[in-house]
Amino acid sequence: MNTASRGERWTGQALLAVMAIAVVIPFLSVFLASMQPSGEPVVGMAWPERWSLDNYRQAWTVAGFSELMRSSLLIAVGVVPASLVLAGLAGYALGTMRLPGGDGVAALFVAGLTIPVELIVVPLYFDLRGVGLTDSYLGVILVEIALFMPFSVFWMRTHFRTTPASLVEAARIDGASSWTILTRVLLPLARPSLTTLGVLVFMWSWNQFLLVLVLMQDAAKRTAPAGLGFFVGQNNTDVPMLAAGTILVMLPITIVYLLFQRSFVSGMLQGAFKG
Repeated sequence: MNTASRGERWTGQALLAVMAIAVVIPFLSVFLASMQPSGEPVVGMAWPERWSLDNYRQAWTVAGFSELMRSSLLIAVGVVPASLVLAGLAGYALGTMRLPGGDGVAALFVAGLTIPVELIVVPLYFDLRGVGLTDSYLGVILVEIALFMPFSVFWMRTHFRTTPASLVEAARIDGASSWTILTRVLLPLARPSLTTLGVLVFMWSWNQFLLVLVLMQDAAKRTAPAGLGFFVGQNNTDVPMLAAGTILVMLPITIVYLLFQRSFVSGMLQGAFKG
């Protein structure tokens, strides 16, 4: 038994090490390329002879990343809190209450997970243009909230359905209202799940490319990934500067993940065991 468990442990650690290397090497390769002299051809993971941040300064200035980052942050700040509030309320209702047609509504949200953004982006453009919401931060924010809502509601419903029913029953016996049960009893327990969902929604919002590219024709309102796409098209021969621009776009997601790493992992493990 001990030998088998030790072998399984070593196998698991080796598998994790291989997966970690597979994830780290591409990031390391991009980072090393960004430190090479501007315009220098990059072959493989060449170690820079001289470390310099010149590529980052040039990429930030040439691509206008100050405006791109501001647009991405503005959209993400609008999307994440609204998604958490709406998903929390819907997940609480669908997960703890016996609502008429509740299972059918939940099934519709699950079905929404199967709809690719490529299928709806063109009709969305014409719909938003009809109400004057193209080239608008509000239009992109509303669309992203709707786009992320199926998974968000499914995630929070799963959390609330697996919360011990005795907690809710005890609170109701004490005379607590549904709102009090949610805010005083269930939400403190849902913090890891909400944190995980918030990080995922922020990542998805920040990385949106096609949706923003179609709905936001105004170059002054482009987000960081969309701006990086145009930057790549204009400077496709300067690999070190392109690598620096890529790192700049990835940096906010990395910072958010590192800030909420413990809660994010806790929420993911919690969701895995509940699933």
